[in-house]
Amino acid sequence: MPPYLRPVAVTLDCADPLALAAFYREATGLAPHPGSGAGFAALTGPDGFVLGFQAVEDYRPPRRPGQDVPQQVHLCYEVGEDLGAAEARLLALGAAVPGHQPHDPDHARVLTDPAGHPFCIVRKKRKKGKD
Repeated sequence: MPPYLRPVAVTLDCADPLALAAFYREATGLAPHPGSGAGFAALTGPDGFVLGFQAVEDYRPPRRPGQDVPQQVHLCYEVGEDLGAAEARLLALGAAVPGHQPHDPDHARVLTDPAGHPFCIVRKKRKKGKD
């Protein structure tokens, strides 16, 4: 059997782990990890996946598309067929729209979380033969 890697966690640097965890909790519905604190906070999914947030002194948010401060990580989320509604909900939670949009806005949109990390929301793909 060939070796494989199963993703079990992603951790984002930020200035305020609890605040960023609160944003992603509302955005994703993941459960807060009971060991979360000011230096490191986490959310867990039903399959055990952990989305973590670690405090970094003098944190500087990434700048996109420039590389003065590289993006560090880029996550993508499937949001269903109504990208506009998903975007509006995320903006209300504290996300922002960066100036650079490299994708077709009918298929995917780039946003940034409250700590400046870019992420994409993508339209759910319809299965062939389905309306």
